[in-house]
Amino acid sequence: MINLKKTLSCLLAGSMLLTCLTACGKDAASSSEPVSGGTESTESSAPAELVVSDGSKRIEIKDGKFVLAGSGKEIWFNGANTPWDNWNDFGMDYDETFWDTHFADLHAAGVNATRVWITCNGDAGVKIKPDGTVTGAKDEHWEDLDSLFAIAAKHEVYIMATLISFDHFKDSNQKYTRWRAMVQDEALTQTYIDTYVIPFVERYDSNDYLFSIDICNEPDWIVENQECGKIQFDYLSRFFGHVAAAIHENSDILVTVGMGMVKYNSDHQNGNYVSDKLLQDLTKNENAYLDYYSPHFYEWQIPNWGNAFAMSPQEFGMDTDRPVVLGECPALGLVNQKMGLTFCVESAYNNGWDGVFAWTSNGTDDCGGWTEVSASAENMLSKIPELVFPDGQPTE
Repeated sequence: MINLKKTLSCLLAGSMLLTCLTACGKDAASSSEPVSGGTESTESSAPAELVVSDGSKRIEIKDGKFVLAGSGKEIWFNGANTPWDNWNDFGMDYDETFWDTHFADLHAAGVNATRVWITCNGDAGVKIKPDGTVTGAKDEHWEDLDSLFAIAAKHEVYIMATLISFDHFKDSNQKYTRWRAMVQDEALTQTYIDTYVIPFVERYDSNDYLFSIDICNEPDWIVENQECGKIQFDYLSRFFGHVAAAIHENSDILVTVGMGMVKYNSDHQNGNYVSDKLLQDLTKNENAYLDYYSPHFYEWQIPNWGNAFAMSPQEFGMDTDRPVVLGECPALGLVNQKMGLTFCVESAYNNGWDGVFAWTSNGTDDCGGWTEVSASAENMLSKIPELVFPDGQPTE
């Protein structure tokens, strides 16, 4: 079931803005997809061949901006979300032709990065026991991801890889009790880190086009919604801290958490539950931090926190000691405000956001799709080509 706040924000575009909704779940298929019968693996199986970049296109952060490691040139994320094609794609229902064709289209339109869900609801890919112990992933999961990241490098589209979502915790899913147990127990969290997160980053760290890991999609709903267990941030923030530290200690990949609302990502609101201080206090590890912030923004949020597109990140309540992007926003733009995506994205750039990732490039729901995303991306490419493709846009 699609997140109701997101869906209603898109479906009720001609009506009054929504102010109070609760929901949990992204897709109706999330509770009914069969589990793949693929081979289990406790380690990242040795691939035949992986992309080994020269490091020049690696994304780093310098003076609060994203830059290319080789040239030091700034890059602005003219981004999108391509969360899934077939829901739980990797290790269950992966279509290489779709991803190859779509990434070619993204690059041609000027989209230089997209956000992909590595697992959608925890029913496929990662192997997790009934008690919450993680023992690795299926060989098919790794094989499909090998293909995805090779396609990303081929078409020069950076990936923000979202490892899990609040959907994993939704009580209509097959393995929800396992995921709830894993995030609330440090020993179980360590099994996830040791057998999945570290093998993941070690396997793909050599590929410059895996620029970031988004540890969890919209954990806000895990805290607020009964269907997701109402697990408190004390557990979730500790989990984020341990995972972030492991990624930093084993790779050069940047780390974020895609918060669903600024509400939980700002000391000017209900608190920043992914702040350096909190993550480090909970884990006792100085490597527990996020490299950049990536809050999500939809039209229903305007009465509570304002219009992010018309505000600077600081005015929106964000700390600006690191880059801040909009990790999700509707591809339709703000329909009630009569602001299309092209206008919204350009406004976000002018107001100092470091990138915008519209939901979605492939039309997974009613929030818009390729028509809107491609038009906006082409507009930004025409206005700031040196920031979208700092080293030029190769033709394919």
